[in-house]
Amino acid sequence: MIRLITEGEPGIVGLQEVPVWALERLSTWSGMTSFGAVARRARLGVVGRRLTLLAPDVFRSAFSGQANALLVRSSLEVVGEHRVETIKERDVVERRICQLVRVAISTKVVLVANFHATAHRPEQARGEIGRVGELVAGDEPAIVCGDFNAPQAGIPGFSPPIPGLDQILVRRLEFEQPPRRWDRDRRRVDGVLLSDHAPVEAVVA
Repeated sequence: MIRLITEGEPGIVGLQEVPVWALERLSTWSGMTSFGAVARRARLGVVGRRLTLLAPDVFRSAFSGQANALLVRSSLEVVGEHRVETIKERDVVERRICQLVRVAISTKVVLVANFHATAHRPEQARGEIGRVGELVAGDEPAIVCGDFNAPQAGIPGFSPPIPGLDQILVRRLEFEQPPRRWDRDRRRVDGVLLSDHAPVEAVVA
């Protein structure tokens, strides 16, 4: 999936629900600079990974852990440090986090945030989205992306959300191509549908 999603040489990619073991391989797979943040630690090492592979739809991240990651095109300059802020310390099995980096894009320095809100609890997810809004407060150009897990939830001062759970929102930036989801055929390889969520992509001016 990483190779597929980076074929068009995107500037920035936000990922959620990455198996912890994959973090160290993201740069090689993508050819991009990778920033990872672990939300749920892996269990049982290689054994846990093999158990997950047997039935990923059942076990998902139970043994392989779960992480968020930001990929930045190598030709873009990352300004300052990669920050990881906790937006909820504990959600039964994993903490909820938000990654923050500043990237020099053309003549602008853009704040980029990536996060994954709590699933199946829309009101709790909306509270976490509100916390992300606090973390990105201000008037600098900004992009917020992630799995919001609350239908059409937005952040004040940013572009409106699109239908669904996964979003790319911008502030003080314009869309050359607005956010849109991949269709199923675009993420199907050798008959296998990759990822349980359709990627969302946009072109930002």
